[in-house]
Amino acid sequence: MKFSDYPTNVPKLEDIQKDFGALIDEFAKATSVQEATKSIKKIQAYGDELGTDITIISIRFSLDYKNKAISDANDYLDTIYPYISQLSNRFNQLIVASPFRAELEKTFGEYLFKMIETSLKCFDDSIMDLMAQEAKLQTEYSKLISGAKIKFHGETYNLSQMGKFTQDKDRETRKAAFKATTRFFEKNDQRLGEIYDELVKVRDEMAKKLGFKNFVELGYLKLGRLDYTAEDVKGYRDQIYREVVPFVNRLYKQIAKRAGIKSPKIYDLSQSFVDGNPTPRGDREYLVQQATTMYNEMSPETNEFFNFMVDNELLDLDARAGKRGGGYMTYMPRYKAPFIFANFNGTQGDVDVLTHEVGHAFQGYQSRDIKVPEYRMPTLEACEIHSMSMEFFAWPWMHLFFDEDKKYHLSHIEGAVKFLPYGVSVDEFQEWVYENPNVTHEERCAKWREIEKKYLPARKYTGFKYLEKGTFWLRQGHIFTSPFYYIDYTLAQVLAFQFATEMFTNRTKAWNKYVKLCKLGGRYPFVELLEHAKLRNPFIEGNVKKVINPVKRKIKELNKELFD
Repeated sequence: MKFSDYPTNVPKLEDIQKDFGALIDEFAKATSVQEATKSIKKIQAYGDELGTDITIISIRFSLDYKNKAISDANDYLDTIYPYISQLSNRFNQLIVASPFRAELEKTFGEYLFKMIETSLKCFDDSIMDLMAQEAKLQTEYSKLISGAKIKFHGETYNLSQMGKFTQDKDRETRKAAFKATTRFFEKNDQRLGEIYDELVKVRDEMAKKLGFKNFVELGYLKLGRLDYTAEDVKGYRDQIYREVVPFVNRLYKQIAKRAGIKSPKIYDLSQSFVDGNPTPRGDREYLVQQATTMYNEMSPETNEFFNFMVDNELLDLDARAGKRGGGYMTYMPRYKAPFIFANFNGTQGDVDVLTHEVGHAFQGYQSRDIKVPEYRMPTLEACEIHSMSMEFFAWPWMHLFFDEDKKYHLSHIEGAVKFLPYGVSVDEFQEWVYENPNVTHEERCAKWREIEKKYLPARKYTGFKYLEKGTFWLRQGHIFTSPFYYIDYTLAQVLAFQFATEMFTNRTKAWNKYVKLCKLGGRYPFVELLEHAKLRNPFIEGNVKKVINPVKRKIKELNKELFD
């Protein structure tokens, strides 16, 4: 069944309350473990159906926010989401207090009950209005960003489409494009600042109503972080500061020299070579054709999976007006189908985002037959291991996409290392914001600039007074819509480097290890999952250094191959 044939069913709150409520009542009346087990499985099946309908609306809204029917359906879901959470909370209270809990844990696993106990800490009827406010503000942010109309060279583009110009090999084009995108954020600075201020205050009020000191504690629990803490993350950020930031500073200087750029500015930092960055040969259709060849050859598992995706229209990849920015993968359990969303703009990033989101989707496909829905996907930092590792497993096929695949390899691995300081900057900023929820927009911007100078000293905003104030963070959507998620990308990058390093010496062993990780789904919390996958825990002091050293050697090796 193709995605275009999937029906758009808008769930009605009264139906949900009636049907879900009846299933919860059935569970509450269970007189044996057999009856309780049967009721739980019915509720899980109902959740899969409801979740599929909600996900389809979410996808179609992100594909075209101008479609009024879909936009109205999405707005309606924002209003009923707290009531669905209320019902889920009622069921969760019953299941953890069930007289059959010990036997149910044997069937469904102890980890499911730990997840449920955590979710109970994250919800109460008293925050339902606040949840609706949060959803409304997030939607407003997404619409504002998706609706950007940037005039450039006689045409009008959205933010995703401007990416090809901000990475153009001509410096004046890059500078002009960067100024054009910056003007959009400067023009909308007041409302963006207000939206974020309202989000911070809503989240802070939620946390305090639930008995937390601030949203940092609640944010961690909402992300399912059961076996590490904010203190562990702080120690990890310190490792990045010590082991990666100095190397990245040297790397920027080496790359600028290689690219023939004296005194690099903010609009130069994406450039890798004097003749421009590696550019894919063709458009979206060509890239999908090459990806089909790649995944057919990579393994039997990827062959089956990628053909399923293409045949069933489960990839929407081109940037266009009215489409949300960024990229994501989501999953529709009714059809056992992942969906990949991206915004191709004719740059190297098209290949990066394709292989990245395919990594997510491949894991979803490998875990599609896991019976307990909560175990199909791991927590988000673990999900990002699948995506970032797939970027490296695709290396041997880069000649299908680029004329100079070695240049792509070097640019890709350098970009992965350069990302780490930025990723931890976003996390440190968010932690400070939620520890200080009542500061002004200007104070937040000043703090961002302070953190930026700590981790990203290569950023020079000469000619961009607005950005010098500390406003770059406004273009990072995760800060608005997914608090504390961003550090997950950096944790996963450190873990993906481990797969890459092993791949360089024993590809078969690395691939088998990767497939095993994908098939584990979310059966364990993050740190325990790493133990099962035999990966170094990035929170342990010294492990970042152990992982980064072989990456440094690979960068040196690639530079030697290309330029000596």
